[in-house]
Amino acid sequence: MKKLKEAFTFICSSDVWRMALLWTIALLFSYFQLLKNTIFGSKSTTSSSSNHSHTHRPVCVITGATSGLGKASAFKLSKKGFYVVLVGRSSHLLSKTLNEIKRQNADARLKAFEVDMSSFQSVLKFRNSLEQWLLESDLHSSIQLLVNNAGILATSSRPTFEGFDRMIATNYVGAFSLTKLLLPLLRNSHVPSRVVNVTSFTHRAAFAGRFDMDSVTGVNFSRSKQYPCARVYEYSKLCLLLFSYELHRQLHLTDDSHHISVVSRSSGNKHNA
Repeated sequence: MKKLKEAFTFICSSDVWRMALLWTIALLFSYFQLLKNTIFGSKSTTSSSSNHSHTHRPVCVITGATSGLGKASAFKLSKKGFYVVLVGRSSHLLSKTLNEIKRQNADARLKAFEVDMSSFQSVLKFRNSLEQWLLESDLHSSIQLLVNNAGILATSSRPTFEGFDRMIATNYVGAFSLTKLLLPLLRNSHVPSRVVNVTSFTHRAAFAGRFDMDSVTGVNFSRSKQYPCARVYEYSKLCLLLFSYELHRQLHLTDDSHHISVVSRSSGNKHNA
């Protein structure tokens, strides 16, 4: 009875109506932009990832690789010759995904790591484990593609051990930390490398007043009487999008923009940062 009451309260909350109205408008606007670019022949500035040197098998790291877009990307990239590193929270789902990919592509080269993207310590441990694995596997100490896909939509406030809102930590802070930690491996690639940040059309509905420590950690949102899950999700995706542009700016200042490209992909369209 208690769960039924909680479900009814959530359905009647402003967050549900916000998602139903603003997210629908944001999605339609994204598809309108995509249609406009298609009609007017928008030129793509991206290059194919299949042009890697045959002397080294390219390595791709995908977070949130056990479901949705991350899982689909793992299937596709394994067929294109990438050594796919699957990152996920569940060892069971990682094992299941590995088996599914192997059944469809017996030649797939795969490696799985159990990582909690909402925890900086877990992300740091993964970086160290990845470097050790590359060394022991006799692979070049580099990666060619990083896909920051992991994301959650939580309906209640659940702070992490480090004091962040769990949704912001998973959707933004984890991707930010992992990218920064893996930049040396991206720079060390023998061919141009790429960072792909999977955002969302919902960032269009975000009305962020400020970007300070309290906002980024989620403290401001936790002060609300009812956890504003829709606003927190929108904000986390907006932060990830802005990080994409800032990372591109920093790489351009250090002349790394010719070697590492940054792409932000959202539902319905793509941003080349």
